[in-house]
Amino acid sequence: MAGRGRGSEQGEDAGVGVSERSLFAIAPPVSQPLSPLVPGSDGQSPRADMPPIPPPPASGRIVRVRRRLARVSWPRLRHSAATAAELELDRGIAFLLVPVCLAAGAIGYYSLAAEPDFAKPVAVVVLMAVCALVSRSWPKTHLGFMAALLCALGLLVAKVETWRASTQMLGSEISTQVTGRVVSLDRMETGRIRLTIDVTSTARPKLRYAPERVRLSARDIPAEMTAGSMVTGYAKLLPPTGPVRPDSYDFSFDSYFAGIGGSGFFLGNPKLVSAMDDEVPLTARLFSGIENARQAIADHIRARVGGAEGEIAAALIVGVRAGIPDEINEAMRRTGIYHIISISGLHMALVAGTIMGLLRGAFALFPDFSARRPVKKYAAAAALFSIAAYLVISGVVVAAERSFIMLAVMLIAVLFDRAALTMRNLAISAIAVIVVSPHEVVGPSFQMSFAATAALVGAYAGWADHHAGEARPPPPKRTLPGSLTRKFLLATGGLAMTSIIAGCATALFAIWHFQRVSPLSLFANLAVMPIVSLIVMPFAVLSSLAMPFGADGPFLYVMGKGLTAMIAISAWISERSPVDAVGLISQQSVLLVTIALVIATMATTWLRLAAVPFALAGLLTISDTRTPDVLISEDARLVALPIGGGELAVSRTRPSEFTVDNWKRALVSETIVVPEMFDRADGQFDIADAVNLPPGAPFYCTDGVCLARHPSGAIIAHVEDRKNTWKACGFADLIVVNDATGYDACHNPLVLVVTKRQLARKGSAAVFFDRQSATGPPTVSFAVDGPYRPWHEQRKFSREARGLAPYQKPEKTAVPAQ
Repeated sequence: MAGRGRGSEQGEDAGVGVSERSLFAIAPPVSQPLSPLVPGSDGQSPRADMPPIPPPPASGRIVRVRRRLARVSWPRLRHSAATAAELELDRGIAFLLVPVCLAAGAIGYYSLAAEPDFAKPVAVVVLMAVCALVSRSWPKTHLGFMAALLCALGLLVAKVETWRASTQMLGSEISTQVTGRVVSLDRMETGRIRLTIDVTSTARPKLRYAPERVRLSARDIPAEMTAGSMVTGYAKLLPPTGPVRPDSYDFSFDSYFAGIGGSGFFLGNPKLVSAMDDEVPLTARLFSGIENARQAIADHIRARVGGAEGEIAAALIVGVRAGIPDEINEAMRRTGIYHIISISGLHMALVAGTIMGLLRGAFALFPDFSARRPVKKYAAAAALFSIAAYLVISGVVVAAERSFIMLAVMLIAVLFDRAALTMRNLAISAIAVIVVSPHEVVGPSFQMSFAATAALVGAYAGWADHHAGEARPPPPKRTLPGSLTRKFLLATGGLAMTSIIAGCATALFAIWHFQRVSPLSLFANLAVMPIVSLIVMPFAVLSSLAMPFGADGPFLYVMGKGLTAMIAISAWISERSPVDAVGLISQQSVLLVTIALVIATMATTWLRLAAVPFALAGLLTISDTRTPDVLISEDARLVALPIGGGELAVSRTRPSEFTVDNWKRALVSETIVVPEMFDRADGQFDIADAVNLPPGAPFYCTDGVCLARHPSGAIIAHVEDRKNTWKACGFADLIVVNDATGYDACHNPLVLVVTKRQLARKGSAAVFFDRQSATGPPTVSFAVDGPYRPWHEQRKFSREARGLAPYQKPEKTAVPAQ
């Protein structure tokens, strides 16, 4: 993080190789003159009659370390810590902790059990501001109140965003005529088209509380349909779903802040009502124009490149990822290179670097002009404009926002002849993202993106500071092959260290959110990143520049060949990658490791050692969480339990693939065991035979009841009709009733009955059996237990949550002929 020195006379690009941290370094102690009692201290040789001083033994270093440890006392440690803390404050760590405090406040808001009104966070902010103002004379107390004020501001910002969103969410599934304006359309890998529509009206029936924006899929659409077109069609609308299991990702939370009030599919093909008219707001027309441009560029790229390479090329240039085949997505996830598809710092940096390199090379052709003009600033301004256009055309996502802000600060610093502090840039970008979209703080994109960037910046800044004061001899002369070999090894080592640092920083977040790791990610990144950095992204930039002139064909061809190599490498490594499912980890371990990461990346003195106990505590508490014995979907249609041997027994022959995939990773299972169906007339299996099932038996279904036995010996029953509940009361430990009108027909405290109405109101469930006593009652944990937050309010309006049976249209009676 060396900045350009002021008053430099070595040209525009000259830099001073001194870290800004050295400006605040503690001066080394001045060597004192030796005592005259020490032989030879007067500059004369020791006398001959004095015995020679024996050399220190080999263990002298260990003795010195022991003496230093013996001299360590609490007052000295306290004084050293105070001195180091003052130095950290002088180096600007207080500003770096601003986004940390804001994020802590936002996370605290989303973790509240009940929704607070505006008066409480505003009162806390005012109180903390007054306390911070009054305590200015006491620096330590003032810092504490300032941190509390920032946390309160983070909570208030999150509350304001929730109030600003106020998304109208669909309460229950229904079929209706939807008419609205197309916001965006994505062509899925399955061939269907996903439309995001701003609803203007509904009919047959007309919804009293219709959502403002929905996301619907269709088999086919008119060729002339684009963003901004008015469409209509009969569709089945579904309310946003909650987490597929407790502590999993909440899709209704994401839908609420994305403004999506419902999803579903058209029962037929939608029809075009009219083109965009003049009554459309200016912002909507602007967004529609951008979206149409994105789709046009994506279609052009797909036509030129073709195949899966064309889909990935469209994702890298305009951010359209819906058409990438699932097997390629899975291969890249297993190998740890899926970050290449997500537009982030790598892509922004390569775009800016390519633009600056091209312009600097072009200016170098005109030496007279370059000597008289600040061509570096011209290149920086063009790079800034390029990444701004790239951000807009690729879709504004969190990783791209963060990367754009960081690079924008650095490029603006170049324009004003300032040194860009990289960690400060990261803090500025984090503050901007938290203020604009605080809900992103609890999402995997924000956490993994900032964790990786902070780790990389902190690691390389520490390495630069470590070698800043070392005297380096001039490099020896090398032959051309030797020089090339050295550069190749240095590049490979740097890439390997980058992958290791970023992988270690994001590993726990990936496990927490996705229950998976990529064991061979280091090898995959070493093999793929040179292709992406030297072929794919530079030629993507060149193709974008040549596209308006129709000369992008050769560049897209080379880019496609690079993507072909990337796909082949990821597929080859994915086939040899071990199972990546690792199960659940504890929440406190993620919190402790996050604290350790903050300390290690932001501290510049020996205080960074304080991260070690937090990291060790986080690693030791990873397994401090209990894996559920049974998982139940929120619609009560699917029940799953691990039965040993890496097998997961499910209660349906055709379960939801997405839900089962999540459960498999959480329960560390590899294969699915579907139920066996028996006819009551055959007599091969009877409900009473459940007590004879061996532990670990999958589901056996007969007479409307599916029965399975957990390895612990507990019997699980899944009942479709509430009238059959009593059949399992005599032997089942857990009964799941897929009937909204069902109730606890057993009235036995040792039998846990979970009804469809409970699940509709409280979300998916995890059941735990008593390990100490085989006769103890099981316990249940729901995903949405407790008072509703704004993104869960719609749950209480569904027919299932009100205990009503599914809606059935009344049969039409024949009119007698006259």
